[in-house]
Amino acid sequence: MIEELSIRDLGVIGEAVLPLGPGFTAVTGETGAGKTMVVSALGLLFGERADTGSVRSGAPQAWIEGRLLVDPEGKVSDRVREAGGDVERIDGDPAGELILSRSVSAEGRSRAVVGGRSAPISLLNELGGDLVVVHGQSDQLRLKSQQAQRASLDSFAGPAFAERLAAYRELHRTWQAHTAEIETLVTERSARLREAEQLRTAVEEIQSIAPVAGEDEELAELAARLTNLEDLRLAAAEAKESISSETGDTPDTVVLIDTARRALERVAHHDAALAPVVEALANASFLVSDIGAQLASYSASLDTDEAGRLDAVQERRADLTNLMRKYGPELADVIAYAESAEPRLLELDSDSDRIGELTALVDDEYAALTVAADGLTDLRTAAAGVLAERVTAELAALAMPNARFLVEIQPREELGTTGRDLVQFLLRPHEGSDPRPLGKGASGGELSRVMLAIEVVLAAADPVPTLVFDEVDSGVGGASAIEIGRRLAALAQNSQVIVVTHLAQVAAFASNHLRVEKDLDGPVTASNVVQLTGDARLAEMARLLSGLPDSESGLAHAAELLATARSLAVSH
Repeated sequence: MIEELSIRDLGVIGEAVLPLGPGFTAVTGETGAGKTMVVSALGLLFGERADTGSVRSGAPQAWIEGRLLVDPEGKVSDRVREAGGDVERIDGDPAGELILSRSVSAEGRSRAVVGGRSAPISLLNELGGDLVVVHGQSDQLRLKSQQAQRASLDSFAGPAFAERLAAYRELHRTWQAHTAEIETLVTERSARLREAEQLRTAVEEIQSIAPVAGEDEELAELAARLTNLEDLRLAAAEAKESISSETGDTPDTVVLIDTARRALERVAHHDAALAPVVEALANASFLVSDIGAQLASYSASLDTDEAGRLDAVQERRADLTNLMRKYGPELADVIAYAESAEPRLLELDSDSDRIGELTALVDDEYAALTVAADGLTDLRTAAAGVLAERVTAELAALAMPNARFLVEIQPREELGTTGRDLVQFLLRPHEGSDPRPLGKGASGGELSRVMLAIEVVLAAADPVPTLVFDEVDSGVGGASAIEIGRRLAALAQNSQVIVVTHLAQVAAFASNHLRVEKDLDGPVTASNVVQLTGDARLAEMARLLSGLPDSESGLAHAAELLATARSLAVSH
């Protein structure tokens, strides 16, 4: 809901603040005072194309600001925060406050601010789609597209239809997914066959070599040993000879240690401090003897014919290196590649079977979709008849007794996300005329009344936060004008309604009355906006009725009209 609208230097309006709020706001004023600038201001605030000619003469720019109350957790607030703006919480009120502003310079530059943050004009337009609908000229119709007309008819059809439509959409989503999978399988068949052949070759190659985790490191160690076998043998023999000589030409380490131990043992009884040394030499003798045995065993192992294994080891290492070059930098990557390739190969090899399964499934789903779409068409057709009848009845009460509203449903070949129906709203303005799409067969005033009739009928099923009507009372007077006012008041029970009018019969039903006043002082005519209550409102109503704000008969008629409007609004 728009709580307040501020306008500066737009058309003839110099500076004005419009208190709007909930309910039905009527905007009146003398011809040329700038009533339509209120509608223009709302259009600019919600992203309409800017016209530099709308900037007040002599002013550098026109500026419009709106203070709106919105659901702080709703779609609009989420979109504002996503764009970097802010919706302020109001203490003690479930609503949040959103500030929107738009400026248009005399040179044509335009700037928007959303929730305190600069934003593209397109964001204003996007938010406006969820916040306000302006009815006046044909290019302002919220139901100008067939998609919007279909959506409104669907909302009017009620919750039972909504359930059927949701079930249809889920089935359509599944059908589309399966159809897309078939297309992918067929389109990529050649590529998938190549992938399968590559995987099969890779798996066969890896399996033929059968690598084992860690094998490459073990083989590297073995190759180093075999390559240096003679050096290892000589070193081991030399070490063994030093520890325990078998030639007897020179004393070995064991003999020297034993000689030292025996020398100390002969005198150890003279000094207890030698006992630990004697014991250490005995342990050293055993340790060195054990090392000698180990070296003998190691030398014996080298004596076997391991030299002939080197070629086999190097060949195995070459095979593993080739696998790692093709399928992974490490041997573990090669093994993982083979493990992952096998299920993928099974999947690719089953393409033909999968295509057959999917084709049968898609055929069954399409048959079910067709039945569901036919059911949606039947429900839409029934709802279309009721909607057309009710809107036509509303038009008769709005001074269009010979007009007829029709809802045309035409089938499409393809099944879309909402069925196969093309929905179009048509108007036959007069007897004998051909029904034509909305906006092409009626004047601005007639079109506004048509939209009013549609909004009244759709109000419960497809409500809009704010509705703005311009020219809704064009060419209407008397009882028909009262019916327009009564219906606008009824709409205001569920939506904020703002109406620019020149008829007292319409303004009488407003809960908030604003007057656009011309100020003729100064070189340039300027207008401002005042809120009318009490005697001031009565005088404006008298002016609308008779052209004279202080005529006694006019004032009496105005008071009677206000009382009548109050009683009709209560009875409604």
